[in-house]
Amino acid sequence: MIFKIIFTWWNKQTFGTFLKTLFTGIYVGKDELGNKYYKNKNNQRWVIYSKNIEATKITSDWYLWMHHTIDKIPDKMDLNKKYSWQKRHSENKTGTAESYKPVKIKKDDNKKKYKTWK
Repeated sequence: MIFKIIFTWWNKQTFGTFLKTLFTGIYVGKDELGNKYYKNKNNQRWVIYSKNIEATKITSDWYLWMHHTIDKIPDKMDLNKKYSWQKRHSENKTGTAESYKPVKIKKDDNKKKYKTWK
């Protein structure tokens, strides 16, 4: 386990991030995906992912906080007040079986909008 932390960056966090979190990190909150969010005295903000490191796993509320667009912590805001047209957050599904694939329209010669010259 310790070797994974020291030698790989794709398993949650690096050793440097672990030390930064340990010594200067102030725990701010956790989202519904299990990601933990931290900041320090200089207002630097970072996330420790719950499983695989994937930037699209940050929800839109926490994304705004991470990029200093809002200062309120999303846990403290009323997250239940979502509009009916808003969907739940999902990560990028590109390259998986769940990715979006548009329906191909078959071309039909009878539906040409022009006639070819003879």
